[in-house]
Amino acid sequence: MALKVIGAGLGRTATFSLKFALEHIGLGPCFHMSEVFAAARRNVPLWLDVAAGKPDWETVFDGFQSTTDYPACTYWRELADYYPDAKVVLTTRDANSWFDSVSETIFSERMQGSLRGTPQEKMMQGAVYAPFGDKIANRAFMTDWFERRNQEVIDMLPPERLLVFHPKQGWEPLCDFLGVAVPDAPFPRVNSRDELGEAADEQGGLPPDPETMETFARAYIDELKIKAFAA
Repeated sequence: MALKVIGAGLGRTATFSLKFALEHIGLGPCFHMSEVFAAARRNVPLWLDVAAGKPDWETVFDGFQSTTDYPACTYWRELADYYPDAKVVLTTRDANSWFDSVSETIFSERMQGSLRGTPQEKMMQGAVYAPFGDKIANRAFMTDWFERRNQEVIDMLPPERLLVFHPKQGWEPLCDFLGVAVPDAPFPRVNSRDELGEAADEQGGLPPDPETMETFARAYIDELKIKAFAA
C-alpha cells in the first residue's frame, strides 16, 4: 500500500490531531510515533535501519495510507521522492510555543531519560535528534532551526502538492486539498501535551520494556482518540 499523505510537520505541531483527522476521512491507518511504540518490537528495528541509511519504506508503512509526526517527518524529503503521488501536509505553529512544548514533553529528561540504554533511545538519537544533537535545549538555535526547516519544506515542494495547515482551520482546507468530503463531525482536538505529561508521570517516564511500551502506547492512542472527538 503506497502512502497517500505524508505529514511533514514536526512533533508537537498538532500531529496527533492530524492523525485522527486523516483516519476519520478514510486515509488511515495513519502512522505516528505512537504507532512506533504501540508495536515497538516490530517497528523500532525498522527505524534503526532507517537511521542507519537502510530504509525499507514498504515494510515500515505496510498497512498504512498516511503518516504524521516523528520519526517519519524527519524523512519528509525521502518519502516525498519515494511516494511521488502522495500529498504533503505541513503542520506548524509559533516556533517558541513549539520549543516550550517539546521541551516539556518528548524532548524532556523525564521522557527520554527513561529510555536510556535501550534500542528506543538509539532510534530517537538517529531518527529524531540527528539534525540538532546537543543543541536540543538551546532555544535560539532550536527555534531558528524550526523556522528554517519548515521554510525548506515550503520551498522544495510545488504548491499543488503541499498544504501548510493548522487544525484551527478545521476540515475545509484539509479536505479540499485531499479531494474528500467534509465530515459532519467536529475536527479532532488533542491536548496531548497535558495528556502525555500525566501518562508519563504515572509511569515515571516512558516504559523502557518494549512489551510494556506497546500496551502503554496502544492504550494512550485509544484514550486520546475518544477525547479528540468528544466535543
